[in-house]
Amino acid sequence: MKSDRTFFWRKLHSISGLIPIGVFLFVHFAINYTAFYGAETYNQAAAMMGNLPFRYAMEIGIIFIPLLFHGIYGIYIAREAKNNISAYKYEKNWYFYFQRVSGILVFLFLVWHVGTTRVPAAFGAEVNFDMVASLVANPVYLFFYIVGILMTTYHFSNGFRTMLITWGITVNRKSQNFGKVIGVILFVVLSGIGLTAIFAFVA
Repeated sequence: MKSDRTFFWRKLHSISGLIPIGVFLFVHFAINYTAFYGAETYNQAAAMMGNLPFRYAMEIGIIFIPLLFHGIYGIYIAREAKNNISAYKYEKNWYFYFQRVSGILVFLFLVWHVGTTRVPAAFGAEVNFDMVASLVANPVYLFFYIVGILMTTYHFSNGFRTMLITWGITVNRKSQNFGKVIGVILFVVLSGIGLTAIFAFVA
């Protein structure tokens, strides 16, 4: 049945935002945060990730394919969404609306981010402190990063909250309120880490 297939794909889309995409987000933020301790520390962390065995296979299988699935199916969900914040000004309706908007912005940000870092790296450029510092030296690019970080942390944090509901982990109002608190904490902590990291590259 169509409803069963839709339910399956929605659950797969939901869990893909946590595993493996969420795991990659934590690792990526952790590596970027090493810039807070200086260029040498960041370069060592970036070099360690760049020298992992089977790196390209892992990037394709663990990062790019899940990201493409999550992003493309997320856009499909956004196009199918019927919520109307002008008519229904409920809190959950706003969460739903911003989840779709942030998802589209994150997808566009990632395309730009890959184009300015991974693509040059594929042609021999070294992904190091100086590369990122040269990007954020442009105020427009720095703004892109700030917005991209905040949209990413919101999308992940709110997505974690809705994943708990989708998978039947938080089933009543009390547990769902607890899930919302966890989401808010995740957003604040991850945003703080992400913004601290990106400003560490600013001269």
